[in-house]
Amino acid sequence: MILLALIVLGLCLGSFVNAFVWRLHEDRDWVKERSECPHCHHVLAPLDLIPVLSWLSLRGKCRYCHKPIPDSPLVELLVPLLFALSYLYWPLTLTGVGLFQFVVWLACVLLFVILAVYDLRWYLLPDKVVWPLTGLAVVWVAGTFAYTRDIQTLIGSALGVGIVSGLFYALHKMSKGKWIGFGDVKLGISLGLLAGGAVEACMLLFFASFIGVLISAPLVAAGKAGRKTKLPFGPLLIAGAFIVQLFGARILDWYMALLGI
Repeated sequence: MILLALIVLGLCLGSFVNAFVWRLHEDRDWVKERSECPHCHHVLAPLDLIPVLSWLSLRGKCRYCHKPIPDSPLVELLVPLLFALSYLYWPLTLTGVGLFQFVVWLACVLLFVILAVYDLRWYLLPDKVVWPLTGLAVVWVAGTFAYTRDIQTLIGSALGVGIVSGLFYALHKMSKGKWIGFGDVKLGISLGLLAGGAVEACMLLFFASFIGVLISAPLVAAGKAGRKTKLPFGPLLIAGAFIVQLFGARILDWYMALLGI
């Protein structure tokens, strides 16, 4: 029942992500204004806003002007998928501090998807989303410390920020913004806080880089990308954070066992 509820909630929020990203980019009021077609600006009817099903029934085209709908149904499917995976593979029990972290995590996942979609489209991580995510990460750390009273929570989060955001800041300064954007530096604050430790932060960077290689290597081999090709790093960092949060402990245990430690 909980899983089904999360999937339904994720579908609704996935539709919200598509609308929010476009309105944020166009500097539109996402609270008062109703959804509209970005081509003909016709206000969409309720039947046009059913997650995934509306897109399929319309075959990806606006009901009114018949031009392609720019919003992808994959985004609407991604949010419930991430919610479901978070529930199925949550490393803690869903009580006490584990439940608190899970609720905050779902809110973070929603902002993760918004940032990833925005960065993929326009190579930018907007402050209007990055800073609320940082606020949620602070709530995560403060709430966890309030539950556990474990000083290691604060120390680990500080180390995470120092490793992720600190490294990016150094690279940004050294390259004068050519190697990495300052948006990634700011994103690194929240991801470092959520990582909660030096080992976890290093794992996050490893997985982000590894996924980047998996994506870029075939493109380079096919001649579709080169040294000057831009690859948004924000989605890769977010993917790394998701992997570490859900599977980091399992991966670390497997690796330690492999080494016989």
